[in-house]
Amino acid sequence: MGIGARAVLLDMFDTLVELQPPAPRLRARLRQRTGVDVGEQAAARGFAAEIGHYLANHMQGCDGPALEALRDDCARVLHDALGQGDLERAAVRQAMLEALELRVFPDVPPALRGLRGQGVRLVVVSNWDCSLPEWLERVGLAELVDGVVSSAVVGSAKPSPEIFRVALEMAGAGPGEALHVGDSLVSDVAGARAAGLRAVLIARGGDAPEGVETIRSLEELPSLI
Repeated sequence: MGIGARAVLLDMFDTLVELQPPAPRLRARLRQRTGVDVGEQAAARGFAAEIGHYLANHMQGCDGPALEALRDDCARVLHDALGQGDLERAAVRQAMLEALELRVFPDVPPALRGLRGQGVRLVVVSNWDCSLPEWLERVGLAELVDGVVSSAVVGSAKPSPEIFRVALEMAGAGPGEALHVGDSLVSDVAGARAAGLRAVLIARGGDAPEGVETIRSLEELPSLI
């Protein structure tokens, strides 16, 4: 595939957005809500445990009620890892959610606008729970894409070809008419290739692996279409 791609599929995390350090925010929110300072190390330990649990179980968050249950479970893991038995779990849960902040990489909005100006359809496809569209709205990217596919809703996670097939159907394109951009060699590059797509790795500040088409910024992407 070369010039004239009809669609670009895009990973979300570390491709379009990055997570701001959550542990300091968690510590500050807990201090504000409860008056308890859990300390830097405990906050970092707690959020690491929560993130690990979420990544292993995010597929459970397939709809609203299931997502709330998953968040309850993540809050339990975080609460236990903090080691502060006097903290109410409800306060920990709220602080956990408030500590999550995503920042859009500066190159993303102009790149997406440039692609759409070329008539390319854009679909975000990510290993995420059902709140993915909400997050796109929150960071101001929803109006710049044509569709959203999350693994929890589809019931299939990258690198499985199935999630890419769903995204292609949403984009109205075949594998030979699209490319996928992401930051993971396994989930994004190997997964896209298994689905028959051209795969482009985005390596922000990292090395370009041999044999993998690589860009440093999404600003380079419109020139590849």
